[in-house]
Amino acid sequence: MATRSGRGWRQLAVWLHVTTSVGWMAQALAIFVLVTTSLTTPSRDVAVSATAMAQVLDGRLLAPLANASAFTGFMLAAATPWGFFRHRWVLVKFVITLVQLYLGIFVLSDALAETASAAAEGRSGPAVPLAVGSALMAGAVAFQAWVSVAKPWATTRWMPRDRRRVSHDTAPRWVFVATVAAVTADLAVAALLGHPAPLVSLAVLGTWLVLRRRRGAPAAPTRPAPTRPALAGPTPAGPTPAGTPTGPTGATVRAG
Repeated sequence: MATRSGRGWRQLAVWLHVTTSVGWMAQALAIFVLVTTSLTTPSRDVAVSATAMAQVLDGRLLAPLANASAFTGFMLAAATPWGFFRHRWVLVKFVITLVQLYLGIFVLSDALAETASAAAEGRSGPAVPLAVGSALMAGAVAFQAWVSVAKPWATTRWMPRDRRRVSHDTAPRWVFVATVAAVTADLAVAALLGHPAPLVSLAVLGTWLVLRRRRGAPAAPTRPAPTRPALAGPTPAGPTPAGTPTGPTGATVRAG
C-alpha cells in the first residue's frame, strides 16, 4: 500500500508538471496575441488595454505557472532515476528551462512594463522584440513537450554503468507530497499577491538537493584493525616415542 501511495503522489507531481507547462505555453501565446494587437490596432485605448492585460497575465498566470513548471521538472529530475545529467534529453530540457526563466524574469518582464508605458503615450516601445520573445517562449515549451514524449538521444557519460543502482534511485513518498504541497501553496500566494513568490518551492528544492547529496554520498572506507604479528616461540613438542633418547633439555637426540 505504501508503494502504491508513493507512486500516486509521483504521478500527481508529473501531472502538475504537465498542466503547468501547458499553462505556461498558453499564457505566452496569449501575451503574444495581446502585444501584436497593441502593435496593429489604430486605437490607443485598445493598445493600452491590450498591454495592461498582458501585464496582468504575466504577473498572475504566466510567471507563477512557469515557476511551478520549472520547480516540478527539477524535482522530478532530482527525485527519480532520470537525474539532471544522465540523459541528454533531460539535460536539454534543463538548460532550456534555465534560459527561459532568466529571459522571462530579467528581460521580458521589463520589456512588457516598458511596452505598457509606451502604449499609454502613443508609442510602440519594445513591443516587437516582446512579441518575438513571447512566441519563442511558447515554441520552446512546445519543443520541450516533444522532447519529453520522444526522449531522443543517448545517455551521457554521467550515467552509471550499473543500471540496477540507478533504478532504485527514487525519493521517498514525502518528497513528492512536499512537491505537490509547495506548488499549491505558491500558486495560492501568487494569486493573492498578483506576482510570483515561490519561496516554498525553493525551500523544498534546496532541502531535497542537500538530502539527496548526503544520501548518495559513499560511506567512508573503514580501515582494518592492525593485526599484531604472532610472536615466535617454541613449538610445542609432541609426545616422544618410547625408547627414543633425549638430551638434558628434553630434545630428541638423533642417532649418529
